[in-house]
Amino acid sequence: MKVWIAHEKALGLLGQLPAGVDVEVCEDAVSWPSDPATVQFWVPPFASVTRAVDQLPAFTGLEVVQLLSAGADAWAGHTRSDVQLCDARGVHDKPVAEWVIGAAIAAFRQFPAWVRAQRAEQWGVPGSTPTQELTGKKVLIVGAGSIGRAVEQHLAPFDVTITRVARTARPRDGVHGVEELAGLLPYAQVVILLVPLTEQTRGLVDAAFLAALPDGALLINAARGPVAGTDALVAELASGRISAALDVTDPEPLPPGHPLWQLPNVLITPHIGGSVHGLGPRAYGLAGDQIRRHAAGEPLINLVTEGY
Repeated sequence: MKVWIAHEKALGLLGQLPAGVDVEVCEDAVSWPSDPATVQFWVPPFASVTRAVDQLPAFTGLEVVQLLSAGADAWAGHTRSDVQLCDARGVHDKPVAEWVIGAAIAAFRQFPAWVRAQRAEQWGVPGSTPTQELTGKKVLIVGAGSIGRAVEQHLAPFDVTITRVARTARPRDGVHGVEELAGLLPYAQVVILLVPLTEQTRGLVDAAFLAALPDGALLINAARGPVAGTDALVAELASGRISAALDVTDPEPLPPGHPLWQLPNVLITPHIGGSVHGLGPRAYGLAGDQIRRHAAGEPLINLVTEGY
């Protein structure tokens, strides 16, 4: 079985592989080390200038695509029906949860304003104290999957009240359905978006969604940019009524001159929530396990169905 992976350093992270598994490195999805038609198991790049998904037609013998990302929106619907598409669910849970907590604290405690004051060599910013705090807030997590559970664990020391929302209600687990959002938003002081990007979640955060939030609420988007309608987001944020912390935007990258850049109540990071040094060992540890499963004819985990 021929396997392509995206990073030379990952060769030592896959673990012991069965006899007959041949691993080659294809870092950019274009500089092919051999004929892609002979590849059965492909681990495409986590991030690439070239859209790896566009190369799929050349992989005529492909059986498995193992992503290094938790989201599969760029791939879902593009692979052949006989190709198993697997995401990296679980790999990014703790780093993204860390980012969410850090972003919430930074936004509530006005860290961006203090950074600007530091650059200006100014001690104190009029009107910036006292600040809001994360402790004791009512938090609405939209996307009650594995990352959502990690966020809950990271929020535990802050004495917050958590409400969970998922695509489908799970009353036994205390999870509301997405159709209940309208009744939950007016009580949410923090809304954390963690849903995958699908046709159902695209534009989920619209003008009505934002208008339903109470004054002073914080919207945190650690999902995908198009989950939130950008025009509606800019209009509501420009009023100063709510604030936002965004690791993702639409468009992405956010171009110079875009109004989101200059809003003082918006914290922006360039889609780096899961980009940490520990990503490689976790992601390729999963890939190695999947390769061993496939070689042994065992069922794979993290199969993507219906865009999830």
